[in-house]
Amino acid sequence: MADPPEAAEAGAKQKEKQKIRNKKKAAAVDESELLTVPDGWKEPAFTREDNPKGLLEESSFATLFPKYREAYLKECWPLVQKALGEHFVNATLDLIEGSMTVTTTKKTFDPYAIIRARDLIKLLARSVPFEQAVRILQDDIACDIIKIGSLVRKRDTFIKRRGRLLGPKGSTLKALELLTNCYIMVQGNTVSALGPFSGLKETLMIKRELSKDPELRSQSWERFLPKFKRKNLKKRKEPKKKNTKKEYTPFPPPQPESQIDKELASGEYFLKERQKKRKQVQEIKAKQADAIKKRQEERNKAFIPPKEKPVVKTKKASTEKKIDIAAIKEKVKNAKKKKLGALPEEEVKLKMAADEKKKKKKK
Repeated sequence: MADPPEAAEAGAKQKEKQKIRNKKKAAAVDESELLTVPDGWKEPAFTREDNPKGLLEESSFATLFPKYREAYLKECWPLVQKALGEHFVNATLDLIEGSMTVTTTKKTFDPYAIIRARDLIKLLARSVPFEQAVRILQDDIACDIIKIGSLVRKRDTFIKRRGRLLGPKGSTLKALELLTNCYIMVQGNTVSALGPFSGLKETLMIKRELSKDPELRSQSWERFLPKFKRKNLKKRKEPKKKNTKKEYTPFPPPQPESQIDKELASGEYFLKERQKKRKQVQEIKAKQADAIKKRQEERNKAFIPPKEKPVVKTKKASTEKKIDIAAIKEKVKNAKKKKLGALPEEEVKLKMAADEKKKKKKK
């Protein structure tokens, strides 16, 4: 049996251990609860009272902008200086070098203001309008510039995928903006996203609806998300030049003929040096003669007249028709009998008959 004082000490030790365990359990909090932010909670604004002495050293950031943004930046730069002046940050625009610079001053009290100013000029350089870019100066707004140019090797594939991100008439991009409550700008090889911290992470409307239910907030949502099957409708493009494998042979390929082998085959190897030189000179002269002949033919082409079009012969009226002399004589006789301006015989007879009818009627 243990003595009474020893038993009391053992009981006290057990109580201390139990207290330590309870403290650890109380300190242990679910990670999901730490990650969630209560509704309506906002971080208090950083004021001059938090940092009354200001900053010790001057900080500055600079960024370049493309030539086509020069006119827009020159127009809206007074608004940029006014917005940054509220945070006691200076902004300078250098049109010669094509750069924008932001620097802190002695009155700057917020150490994170220069970081927000840096993000502002970066967004302006990436074609984000000033009305959207100035939102980065707010405490609950963040931005991200995503480089998408290096994700794909082929340029054609990159352009197709970038067009898929935009959608027909920008419908896909607009849907993403509505889902995430962020402003998204696709420009060249980068995508600029501007919005709240939670909106930059959200990508589906289903997630937003599920997050409203407090019971489903800490559960897995895979059973609610749609599952799509991949269908490769387009067939793989066949290459124009197909590399056909040659049949395997254990023998090596034939060795190419050397210059000596060619000379032995043509008989030049056994000629003397003078004969070789003479033959070389003859070959050179023959080549020169051919070149001069071709050059002369090209020069003479300018003096050769073009081929004329063949003249189309017009068909002459045939004069070989037989002439009826007797008929012509009769016409001449009848013409002599008639007086100039006299009526033909048939018309005269008709008039005479008409006059006789009129006389009979009068009687």
